[in-house]
Amino acid sequence: MRTSLIAILLMVSPAGFARSGDSLFLYRRGSIYSMMIGHRNLQYEQEIEKAFDAMPVPDKYNDHGLGKKVFYSSDKKIKVKDLGNHGGFVVNESSNPKEMNDFDAFLQRQFVASRLIAKWFQRKRQDGVCNMELIQQRGYQNASEVDKRMAALSVRKDALLMDAGEELIGSTFVLVNDIRYIDKSRGTSVVGGIVSGAIQVGTALQGQNTTDQKNLGDLIASYKGFNVKIVTYLYQLVWDEEMSSFFYNKVYTEQPDDSKKENFENNRGKFSLVYLGKQESSGKDVSFAGVNESEPQQMVRKACQRAFDENIANLQKNFEAFKVKAPLLSTEPLRCEIGLKEGITEDSRYEVLEVVEDENGHVEYKRVGVIRPVKDKIWDNRFMAVEEKAENATLGFTTFEKVRGGDFYPGMLVREMK
Repeated sequence: MRTSLIAILLMVSPAGFARSGDSLFLYRRGSIYSMMIGHRNLQYEQEIEKAFDAMPVPDKYNDHGLGKKVFYSSDKKIKVKDLGNHGGFVVNESSNPKEMNDFDAFLQRQFVASRLIAKWFQRKRQDGVCNMELIQQRGYQNASEVDKRMAALSVRKDALLMDAGEELIGSTFVLVNDIRYIDKSRGTSVVGGIVSGAIQVGTALQGQNTTDQKNLGDLIASYKGFNVKIVTYLYQLVWDEEMSSFFYNKVYTEQPDDSKKENFENNRGKFSLVYLGKQESSGKDVSFAGVNESEPQQMVRKACQRAFDENIANLQKNFEAFKVKAPLLSTEPLRCEIGLKEGITEDSRYEVLEVVEDENGHVEYKRVGVIRPVKDKIWDNRFMAVEEKAENATLGFTTFEKVRGGDFYPGMLVREMK
């Protein structure tokens, strides 16, 4: 017998299920650590770094950052070579090893995999003490009351925790972004000049004669066409039965334990990431609309954010493990907080999933129907869409219509289909 957890929670405590204002429903998100490889010898590198540092983790994921976001390479071109299976990093059997790059050697030196695990369990380095608070919080999307009700309703309380571990920890991703400026000036009298001309542009627009109108026009034109290309490399944290068993039996402790502390430190290489693949943004022109001309850094940020979001949307389409889930906000009409930023088109199709619990207490996702976006009612939630007065930028959600399926209710999850 299967029990719908969402339906029960709606009946027991609707207020505990969704928070007013942020549409936070009960579902488990993937987690992301997003980093950038910086190149100090490339044009506009500092401006790009500043823009990247301001870019948040996509809002349908948890931020699982480890602090530092920008790392440096002296190479103008990232080397691509066959690294094979080595040093605790594995290559997905379906991926082409020749597409692997030498980022994984860098990730290994930084002990990224073991640090991601340590963060999940809030492990204290000085004594090795761990706890389950973050897993419990993210497992039930920070609803302490829902957490209690879920445990009370569960056939086996530990099954929920086990499912949360499998689904949450195993859905931890590392995004390594290689961002480059593209010069599309094509003969303008000022090539680049974005930041070097920022003060001149700002003061001239305020009526101070620090530059003539021709140079001002050239400067504005130069950053109007600011473009970047981003190659995003996607890795997934390995959390299988072997890793789980090792951690719980040999590392996890809620009291200071020197032996378990050393087990973790001496076995950091045991934890690994798997390379899934990469995505390159199109480098297409980004609209200048909505950008304050006296703040050229906004154009840099907009160009970087749009390219990054494009890569995320394509990675979600191409890799099943990275697909995003989002809850239905309402059913009459069908609405969901996803839009152009997530790559929706009129041809997109989404499956509607019901969260159910089987007789053993394990959480499963059961497809109950298929929906598609309504033409002209797709939310433009791209970065600065509101500022550029883009069509449908203020909708706040995308409206869908049913293709097939039974009865839907708020809180059911939608996930894009291929």
